[in-house]
Amino acid sequence: MIFGLAGAVVLGVGVLVAAVVPAPGSHAAEQLADADRELIHAARRGDVDAVRTLLAAGAGVHAVDGTGATALVHAAYANHLEVAGLFVASGADVNHQDRTRQSAFLIATSDGFHDLLLLCLTHGADVHRTDSYNGTGLIRAADRGHVEVIRTLLTTDIAIDHVNRLGWTALLEAIILGDGGPRHTEVVRLLVEAGANVDLADSQGVTPLAHARRRGQSTVTAILETAGAR
Repeated sequence: MIFGLAGAVVLGVGVLVAAVVPAPGSHAAEQLADADRELIHAARRGDVDAVRTLLAAGAGVHAVDGTGATALVHAAYANHLEVAGLFVASGADVNHQDRTRQSAFLIATSDGFHDLLLLCLTHGADVHRTDSYNGTGLIRAADRGHVEVIRTLLTTDIAIDHVNRLGWTALLEAIILGDGGPRHTEVVRLLVEAGANVDLADSQGVTPLAHARRRGQSTVTAILETAGAR
């Protein structure tokens, strides 16, 4: 539960109702703060029963801790899927970003939590949100070689050739930070088949094909050459 302006209260289910705002330091205010803290602790543990109890008691899904993270963000870090489902059903924002610009959606992309990704997409994930490196979820997943995450993201309108702060696209990340093994090679294949610009160079003017050749990634090189890369 979050107290707002003009004596309004935003409940965990996203309903705005009139209320009397407890004075700072009052017993009621302390109880609410304690409930919100307990909710975040329960989210970290993945304690489904405690989360249900706290939500029913009015703990707020929009409350944040000192890191700027909501209970949902903490649940996402640990891939506590059932707990995350309870939060989004109660109106939690899958796009909320903590102070490091991590959100439930972005965590799912970088950590390969495919079921969590599907949950976030079903509940309004903004695929254009970026992290502290100005990287999209597609770039983050390409870096780690998360094939299923890539395949799912490519069904959305995510920008396939978005360039992050390092000057890299998802295709470049899969090559530069990948190991040339089966997972990163499949990521490259999926990106190329989806229309990634195979000639879009990095900030130093080095193309994906040049990077693949330098790293001895023969299968990746063949995929790029077949696609007409220069």
